Amino acid sequence: MPQEMKMLEAIKLAIQTEKDVMDFYLKAASMTNNARGKKVFEQLAREEREHAGHFFKVYTGSDLGSFEDFMAQPPRTSYAMIKQLEKVLDENVHERKAMELALQEEEDLLKSLRLTASHIVDPAVRAVFDRMAEETETHYAIIESEYAHIMGMVHETDIDTYVRE
Repeated sequence: MPQEMKMLEAIKLAIQTEKDVMDFYLKAASMTNNARGKKVFEQLAREEREHAGHFFKVYTGSDLGSFEDFMAQPPRTSYAMIKQLEKVLDENVHERKAMELALQEEEDLLKSLRLTASHIVDPAVRAVFDRMAEETETHYAIIESEYAHIMGMVHETDIDTYVRE
């Protein structure tokens, strides 16, 4: 039974983490003037909401209320990434800084998901964490690509223009 309690705590933590990351992306989108960057942040926020839904489906606790009510709660003021985003705001660099923070957030989340998955005995729950880790890797790649674009780096879609055999 203690293992089950730990599992519930891990899943609850994952739900809260996904919501926190969603809130971060919504905040970043609201602060981004670049239409392309705004679209990327909004898409990532929708996907984080979807991820939270995956965890919510396997959560057997009753303390969070409904999924919709939980996700509609205002962002936690204690969430460090939103605090950092607000702190580094500057009209000229906020999108770049938001992307850098997002890359760090996704990297940290990936490590956390992989570590949690490695300690989970139940294969079904472990599969949820593994899936979330894969989706987090995908988010990292999307953010990395957009970051390269806003920094004026060679984008992977332009590679044929710059690389010749």
